[in-house]
Amino acid sequence: MKPLFPSPRSAWAATGRAVAQGRSALVLIAASALWTVAGAQLPLTTQASTSGNSAVVQNEQVRAELVAHAPQGVQSGQPLWLGLQISHQPQWHTYWKNPGDSGLPTTLQWTLPTGVTAGEIDWPTPQLVKVGSMGNYGYGDTVLLPVPVTLAKSYNPGAAGELEVRLKAAWLVCRQECIPQEGNFVMHLPTRGSTAAHASAFAAAAQAAPKPLAGKAQAALADNALNLTVSGLPTAWQGKTLQAFAEAPNIADPSSAAQTQSWAAGVWSARLPLSPQREGTTKELPLVLALEGKSLRTVASVSGTWPALPDANANASLASPAPAPASSAAPSGSSAPLPSGWSGWLVAMAAALLGGLILNLMPCVLPVLAIKVLGFSLHNGHSRAAHRAQGLAYTAGVLLSFMALGALMLALRATGEQLGWGFQLQSPAVLAALAVLFTLLGLNLAGGFEIGNLLPQGLATLQARHPTVDALLSGVLAVAIASPCTAPFMGASLGYAIALPAAQAMGIFAALGLGLALPFLLASWVPGVGRWLPKPGAWMDTLRRFMAFPMFATVVWLVWVLGHLSGVDGAASLLALLLSLAVVVWAAALRGRSRALVAGIAVAACAWLTFTLGPNVLRLEEPVSASAQTEGAAGSIPWQPWSPAQVDAALAQGHPVFVDFTAAWCITCQYNKKTTLSHADVVGDFRTHQVTLLRADWTRRDPIITHALEQLGRSGVPVYVLYRKGQEPIIFSEVLSKQDLRDALSQL
Repeated sequence: MKPLFPSPRSAWAATGRAVAQGRSALVLIAASALWTVAGAQLPLTTQASTSGNSAVVQNEQVRAELVAHAPQGVQSGQPLWLGLQISHQPQWHTYWKNPGDSGLPTTLQWTLPTGVTAGEIDWPTPQLVKVGSMGNYGYGDTVLLPVPVTLAKSYNPGAAGELEVRLKAAWLVCRQECIPQEGNFVMHLPTRGSTAAHASAFAAAAQAAPKPLAGKAQAALADNALNLTVSGLPTAWQGKTLQAFAEAPNIADPSSAAQTQSWAAGVWSARLPLSPQREGTTKELPLVLALEGKSLRTVASVSGTWPALPDANANASLASPAPAPASSAAPSGSSAPLPSGWSGWLVAMAAALLGGLILNLMPCVLPVLAIKVLGFSLHNGHSRAAHRAQGLAYTAGVLLSFMALGALMLALRATGEQLGWGFQLQSPAVLAALAVLFTLLGLNLAGGFEIGNLLPQGLATLQARHPTVDALLSGVLAVAIASPCTAPFMGASLGYAIALPAAQAMGIFAALGLGLALPFLLASWVPGVGRWLPKPGAWMDTLRRFMAFPMFATVVWLVWVLGHLSGVDGAASLLALLLSLAVVVWAAALRGRSRALVAGIAVAACAWLTFTLGPNVLRLEEPVSASAQTEGAAGSIPWQPWSPAQVDAALAQGHPVFVDFTAAWCITCQYNKKTTLSHADVVGDFRTHQVTLLRADWTRRDPIITHALEQLGRSGVPVYVLYRKGQEPIIFSEVLSKQDLRDALSQL
């Protein structure tokens, strides 16, 4: 009779083979899942992107269309204009080259054949858009952003006789809330035929663009303001009130009520207060002056001495948020600013090392640590040299993966991408790849299949022949699932690293990796650790099967996060694909003649489902409306979506503001939300002090939130900030303490 439980020796051997073969599958799965980030991140969009097969992108806020004007055909020396025409829904607007107090200008990235060069946007004159106490410059209704195109004499359209134009555009559309959007456009223009369907739109854009001013303009600095004098203006303008738009951002204050203007002897004078968010100086100030649909452009020479730059913490507004260290009244758990220079870098390295150590305690890393504990037990009888080699390999896997993710983030940011730590989980493709990985690991640990029965014998025995490869890939897997977390002491170090030269920044990423790997590295080099573990036996097979549940729990979390990006249809489609994958794995493990038939049907069904349901997984769903995002704290205090306008409006009314920078994929964020932020005492303090609660949801890529995090000295979530009118903001620790928060609120 077969015994109910295998002998300790046979159980150890069987379990060891299963886990070893299962983890050797990481050669095919783990590395590809982690580095899917690189391929998936580049086309990532927050909303409203196209596949590149259309000249139109349309959503609930705007309709954007790539248009062209080539009345004499596409020929060298003949006029050729391209442009992005944006039609806004009522009350929505996009931004000018200088967005004003908040916002981002629309950007156009062209892909054109050799010999074809696109110029800069010929910006139409903007409108002043008032949002609360802020002044922004932008466009409503319909606007065309035209771009002149030059063709070299050497340009050859080829046999097709057409010019292929590709455009990647990004814009920020706002009402009270703001939504970053982008689209990929393509158009084919005939080189010999006339293209003039949008001639009237280009003519209107040319009329709306400012004309050069023949007169002179000067700006003198005095009393924290620019005193402008402009001569040579049209006679019809004299004595009337003009609008002045500074092209350079953060120089003049567009929302100040202290702007004044007057006329004397045909010369227009105006006083423009300097922006409280000013970050630099200039010797020449380009200006657009507008009156009744007509505008002129001039460049004013600036004289006088620029006043000292404003205190970054004097204005606790997120319209253009400034780096804000915790005040002297900040709770002990808050993150203090780092010193500058080499001392600051060394402090950041130490904080990163400590943050990496604490990261081992985060729920994100639990499934990987569970595998490592099981593996350590399996190899308890190995030599000390083998243990040390595996510890070094695991550390190398963690370090290389951390540094590769850091290098990728820095490289993408250098190209203009607005990214922060954890950016890979803002991609549905990465979430789906990780869900597949952890589903396979869970099925393997649960005994649903053995890798050795599916893979070639050489690959199936890879771990046995090269155990260090297994340890290395375990390090890669640890980083893949742990990187979205931001542990205490990590936030300030990551934010500090963003502004450093690449070599120093990479040192901080390496320190984070060393902190994460350090416990296992020490365990592999300290012989006493092995004596703490129980002897190998039948318990190991039970433990191995139990470890499947943390894997499946991770899959549940990943599907939930995907639901925030791709909606219910996307999450359900991913579940269906994971189920079909499980059927394929089960069928492949069958024996006998039925294996080929059943496995073939399963593979065909899985391929068909991937083709039909895959787009649902990768599609980014429209974000929910502002009203639908509000959430009650303990059923009484509503959380509102964060925006710069909301912060300004609340502070102007005398209410303190608490901002929760969060994301669905951030487990620490969810823990703090369900514990500290929902605690009855904290909710009562919020209500007593009339605190406005704002939530900045970074689940989707959002350059406005990314910029706000940068200005706060952070590059990932969670971040908790308490703003008070006329005082320095308080930045709390990533693991939010109820007592620290209540102490800060008691001082309001």
